[in-house]
Amino acid sequence: MDYKTYKQFEDEEQRAKAKRTMDFKGFCHIAPTQHLDLVKDRPVHLTLAHLIEQDDKYSEFYYDQKESTIIMDNSAFEMYKQGRPMYPSDRLIEMGEQIVADYIVMSDYPGEHSSKTIEAAEQLAPVFKEANFGTFFVPQSRIGDLNDLIKAYRWAALNPQLVDYVGVSILGVPNAYSVEKGDRMQRFNARLHFMYLISEYLEMFRVQGQKVHFLGMVDGPNEVMFMHPFKKYITTWDSSAAVWAGLNGIQFDTSPTGLINGKFEVEVDFDTYIDDSNKIGLAKDNMAYIDDLCERYLK
Repeated sequence: MDYKTYKQFEDEEQRAKAKRTMDFKGFCHIAPTQHLDLVKDRPVHLTLAHLIEQDDKYSEFYYDQKESTIIMDNSAFEMYKQGRPMYPSDRLIEMGEQIVADYIVMSDYPGEHSSKTIEAAEQLAPVFKEANFGTFFVPQSRIGDLNDLIKAYRWAALNPQLVDYVGVSILGVPNAYSVEKGDRMQRFNARLHFMYLISEYLEMFRVQGQKVHFLGMVDGPNEVMFMHPFKKYITTWDSSAAVWAGLNGIQFDTSPTGLINGKFEVEVDFDTYIDDSNKIGLAKDNMAYIDDLCERYLK
């Protein structure tokens, strides 16, 4: 397919349409099942396929959120961190139908060559669209292969007929820089640096009406603030950081990242229940902190 850069579009109506498509729509806070009341009635939600399959309470809650935009993730982050196989592609439509999702994240493969994630998207996108779901593509690459990751974003920009949403992953980008583990400051800055590298493709996404979503949050909520130069490209963002840190007694702070000790590395236990009003209050305060950052720097 032929494509044009943003500057080549002279039609003001088309530019205006692109802007309306890409304005920031909302932050998706992720919470354990017993604390889903914290995220009720938000404009956008990100859900996890493996929890929809396993937990009736979880799936029923999001089914009732039909007035919101629902993105169903394929649980790749959770499976990767646990060293488990990726969630089966052929089950994603079934799980998406269960909660009436608007978009489904196509299968992606962290740490593997970009061609594997691209090939999955080429196969799944027509199937998802036939089932009336929007398609969500998450570029991945081999660890330490930055050019391989950029290649995946280029593929998304050249194939808008297959890709409705593009995800910027807290695994994919740090993996490409070889900083997913180790130096937290390098990891914290990885996505900011990467956004400058793919600025040409961000313009293409915007003009073509492809949305951009930031998947997760690394070493502090102030990453939102630092993404201000790219606010016109970011449509949505998700993270469990606010709720999960709060439920574990951690409050966002005044350090440069907003978390002086970096990301709380214990993975979310979606079965947990915290009967402590002070910790629930911290979770709410943390959510409000991120929501305020989004209002000030992304809108």
